[in-house]
Amino acid sequence: MQNAVATKPLTGNRLLLRFLGVATTLYLVWFFGYDQWLAKDGRLDGVLCTQIALVSIRVLRALGFAATLDATSAVVVVMNGQPAVVVGAPCNGLVLYALFSGFVVAFPGPWLRKVWFIAVGIILIWCLNVLRIAALAINHSYSHQTVDFNHHYTFTFIVYACIFGLWMLWARRLANAA
Repeated sequence: MQNAVATKPLTGNRLLLRFLGVATTLYLVWFFGYDQWLAKDGRLDGVLCTQIALVSIRVLRALGFAATLDATSAVVVVMNGQPAVVVGAPCNGLVLYALFSGFVVAFPGPWLRKVWFIAVGIILIWCLNVLRIAALAINHSYSHQTVDFNHHYTFTFIVYACIFGLWMLWARRLANAA
């Protein structure tokens, strides 16, 4: 005869403690894996920065702008012969991918659904980041004095609002959907 152990669904404080425990563990993994190793190495950030800059150039060209990469640095977007945007490690989206993924992993829900939602979310955040870099390059060409504000406030708000919207979609609709 087999003992059947009934498991209670996590509710209230147990759910919050589980979320905080998983989030703390993921933060520590990020801290020791990225901050203490990958960031110092720089190769992953370099590849992401170059890739975001290159795709942003392609978007700008598709829209009819004269955009290229700087001949000496593959992370500098050049518009009309002038440097317009430098894609640095803080702007390559890696932290955003980790933040988004960490929330979904820490929040309850079926693992298969988490995997596809994280993949779709990262692709969406990546696309948004490419558009952000292209928009900042256009902004630099037409209204240079507003680039700093738009970079630090406008586009940051838009990106984080999108991530928050994805989190809410996960938490309210997909985490417990049948």
